[in-house]
Amino acid sequence: MITDEQLNEYRISGEKVRVVRDAIPENDVRGIVVAWDDTHVLIRRPNRNVVKLDRRYSYRPSSEPRVSIIEELNQDQPDSAE
Repeated sequence: MITDEQLNEYRISGEKVRVVRDAIPENDVRGIVVAWDDTHVLIRRPNRNVVKLDRRYSYRPSSEPRVSIIEELNQDQPDSAE
């Protein structure tokens, strides 16, 4: 889950973020972080609509290449071949 500090950095800088919700790139949400609480984040999209999203999704700068959820999960899990 994304931290309050990371969300605050995105909000202050006004940097566009990409929210990866599933394996389909067309379902990604891009926009600017507006507000958040313990469970949700508000993102303002380019068409000025505001979307309420779960904090458990993957939040990355929009300028970075897309990382799929599966790849991210594999990076977070330690190797069990020890």
